[in-house]
Amino acid sequence: MAGGCLPPLRRLALVVVLLLGAFQAQAQTLIRDAEIESALRRLAAPIATAAGLNANRMRVLVLNDSSLNAFVVDNQTIFLHSGLVLKMTSSAQLQAVMAHEMAHIANGHITRRRANLRNTGSAAALGVLLSAAVAATGNSKAAAGLAIGSSSSAQRLFFAHTRAEESSADQAGLRYMARANIPPEAMVEVLDLFRGQEALSAGRQDPYVRTHPLTNDRLRAVKGFAAGQAARGGDRASEDYWFARARGKLEAFLRNPAQTLRKVGKSDTSDIALMRRAVAYHRRPDTDAALREIDRLLAKRPQDPFVHELKGQILLESRNFGAAVNAYGRAVNLAPSEPLIAAGYGRALLALKTKDGDRRALAALTQARARDPYDPSLLRDLAVAYARAGQNGMASLVTSERYALNGRLGDAAVHAKRAAGLLPRGSAGWNRAQDVLAAAKVAQKRR
Repeated sequence: MAGGCLPPLRRLALVVVLLLGAFQAQAQTLIRDAEIESALRRLAAPIATAAGLNANRMRVLVLNDSSLNAFVVDNQTIFLHSGLVLKMTSSAQLQAVMAHEMAHIANGHITRRRANLRNTGSAAALGVLLSAAVAATGNSKAAAGLAIGSSSSAQRLFFAHTRAEESSADQAGLRYMARANIPPEAMVEVLDLFRGQEALSAGRQDPYVRTHPLTNDRLRAVKGFAAGQAARGGDRASEDYWFARARGKLEAFLRNPAQTLRKVGKSDTSDIALMRRAVAYHRRPDTDAALREIDRLLAKRPQDPFVHELKGQILLESRNFGAAVNAYGRAVNLAPSEPLIAAGYGRALLALKTKDGDRRALAALTQARARDPYDPSLLRDLAVAYARAGQNGMASLVTSERYALNGRLGDAAVHAKRAAGLLPRGSAGWNRAQDVLAAAKVAQKRR
């Protein structure tokens, strides 16, 4: 691997860029939404604690894929297909999936599989391995691109669990659910969704069945454990609420607006209904109706940063830039550590096209990038902010990194070379440009 004389962090950055360039074009879309990710973190936290994992570092991310699947590639990130989230009918069911995946982490299945993959020596295997390393640094956008973009053979090698692993993950997951006071019968309900699929041809099976083999013995064991547990009738209002928000918002953005409006009755004034109608009207588009619904929701939840963020998104995409800045600004004040909200705020500030707005945008986007550095849309906006500030070297650098993330390493090299000529030699930015250039050079040799 090129860059062997580099410090460890720079070697990792180099390989990240290289592997993203190789695999990003095949990657499924990672859905990034602060509200959805926050809701999923809330659902995952008690399970992580029960499993002895660090709940504060556990992340649950959603891939835009209508099939049913869930998997882990490192020790702190769970990936869910949007189709699986939409298929679940209760918070407990989704938590059952999370509990099972966390059991793979706690039982060491991921660590062993990474060792097995390392022995294959293939570039595709390396892509999956490095996704775990990248995700461990918090760069989940890159991790998803690396892991999901790898070849199908490497995916099968990495993601396919043995029957023994599945049984042990079931038992461990059920114990976590019991400790977290989550009804264990929810895992039975989830497995029931996949019954009979093993008799189908591979092309007709959901990916979850292909990577998580389901047997009658396994199902009987889960049912036996669930039956032996005392009834858990605790209050699950909070879990159900956040599950409904995540699932409702995801469905409203992915499904036809007319379908959403049919499903949500006009007389329903619940938080979820108001949010779903706002999204549906926005996507029609009917901005006035969308803002009416979001303002009704804000009247109920004036301190909710995610409602202010959604209003900011509606206003920004409707080209009402000043009002969008105000809405996003309120959201940032209420949730200052959410990088996706900060990125939206910076985008709205750029849209003003004023010197003060550009200055504030650069600060907001720089802060967001520090927490989530592998978001191409954020990098695009940050490059604009740097250019408007007269920092052309940094603008070229960020542009090169964005092209690398999108797999366009030839274009990335052009901008990285320009950045290296403009930035002080040996500076942090210059070193990042060298990483992109080295990655592009290695990729060119492989062609």
